[in-house]
Amino acid sequence: MKRKFSASFKTQVAIEAIKGLKTINQIASEFEIHPNQVTDWKKLFLSNCESVFSKGEEKKVKHQDDQTAKLYEKIGKLEVENDFLKKKLFPNSR
Repeated sequence: MKRKFSASFKTQVAIEAIKGLKTINQIASEFEIHPNQVTDWKKLFLSNCESVFSKGEEKKVKHQDDQTAKLYEKIGKLEVENDFLKKKLFPNSR
C-alpha cells in the first residue's frame, strides 16, 4: 500500500533538507521516509519556489488581459453600431 503525504508535510521535509543542518539520512529517519524521497522533494521544492513570488505578477497580467479583451469587445460593438448608423443616416454615400 502506497502512503500519501500532504503538501505541508512534503514542504516541511524539503525545508529541513534545504537548511542543511541534518543529513538526508537523518531527515529521512526522522520523518520515516526513504532518503531518495527527501532528495526528490527538495529538488521539486527548489525548482518551483520561484512561483511563490511570481503569482502576484501572473494575476496582474491576467487582469490586464481580461481588461484588454473587454475593451476590444466594446470597440467591436461600437464599430458595428457606427457602421449601422452610417448606413441608416447616409444610405447613398457608398
